[in-house]
Amino acid sequence: MRPAQSPPSLITLVLITALSVLSLNMFLPSLPHIGEDLQADYALVNVAVAGYLALSAVLQLIMGPLSDRFGRRPVLLVSMAIFVIASVGCALAQSIWVFLGFRMLQGAVIAGQVLARAAIRDMHPPSEAASKLGYVSMAMALAPMLGPMLGGVLEMLYGWRAGFVLYCVLGSVLLGLVWVDLGETNTNTTATFTAQMKLYPQLFNSRRFWGYSFCAAFSIGGFYAFITGAPLVAATWFDLNPAALGLGIGIITWGFMAGSFLTGRLAGQVPLTTMILAGRVAASVGPLFGLMVFAAGYGSIWSFFGSAILVGFGNGLTVANATAGLMSVRPQLAGSAAGLSGAMTVALGAILTSATGALVSPDNGPYVVLGMMLVSSFMGLLAILYTRWVDQQEALSETI
Repeated sequence: MRPAQSPPSLITLVLITALSVLSLNMFLPSLPHIGEDLQADYALVNVAVAGYLALSAVLQLIMGPLSDRFGRRPVLLVSMAIFVIASVGCALAQSIWVFLGFRMLQGAVIAGQVLARAAIRDMHPPSEAASKLGYVSMAMALAPMLGPMLGGVLEMLYGWRAGFVLYCVLGSVLLGLVWVDLGETNTNTTATFTAQMKLYPQLFNSRRFWGYSFCAAFSIGGFYAFITGAPLVAATWFDLNPAALGLGIGIITWGFMAGSFLTGRLAGQVPLTTMILAGRVAASVGPLFGLMVFAAGYGSIWSFFGSAILVGFGNGLTVANATAGLMSVRPQLAGSAAGLSGAMTVALGAILTSATGALVSPDNGPYVVLGMMLVSSFMGLLAILYTRWVDQQEALSETI
């Protein structure tokens, strides 16, 4: 196969993003059987999830700058090759420590999520990049919904190792796809790391970068709060069975997909900050309305999950646009910006997950979950208002 010389198609970027998301959760139904087969308790096996998340945050900080220095293509090729090898190692592992070691190596696939965004920004101006990122975000929403279902079926039919065999197959296919369809998009690589390091203060000192990044992180933070507390609320307040709970949790994802689709359609026609602001207002109004209804004594399953729909929809309007904005502050550091923002999102998500888990109880469940969602969504609203203020100040200074 001849190596690609032209920029990638959108479907290629969607697929490598989907695999990076799928790698987190497809094997979740198999966790108990992995522990039984490898003679490890559940807490140790769960490192395959918690440790993977922590490592992915660190890797995003590394892979973004590497792609700014060496290009998106070589970093993606190496990362996908590591993922394939690690998947084989997981499938063949005979001890929990070997399994966890290769599972951590699978984290290299996070490059797909980071560098797909950077490649889109390389190829398109901010408004058009936001449109393309909106469609990529739909894949990021769909993969977590379908992944556990597919993993559960494979577990029932062939055992837990089948999921990692599938990871190997998918990784191999996408490695080949990257080779033939992902030509280099970063045409501004620096000659040395020293030269690149001299550019970083331009990113770190940008108030607009931090405004967009915190907006994106707090937006997704509301989702983390919801999925942490919703199972307890569903069981203790609404007596939902697991299937109904899965449908309820999926509601916020469907809202996100709808918002992302609307972003894909409107991003080229509506300014980034306007779309983000509309998303933040929708995401704040949802849980505020839910809290008011519960406080008045009329809380129900409809008001609880209906609030989540608005949060998901608002996030769909926000995330792609905010991502395009933060990578456009310093286009020559788009990979670094995407990596740093992604790490911030994972870190803030971990904080909000821990806080929600510590505060929620059978007595206060809906109030804590909706309250955490409201706080997170409102902080995202403040972040984009700050970014708009910075834009106005900079525009004013240029006219003086």
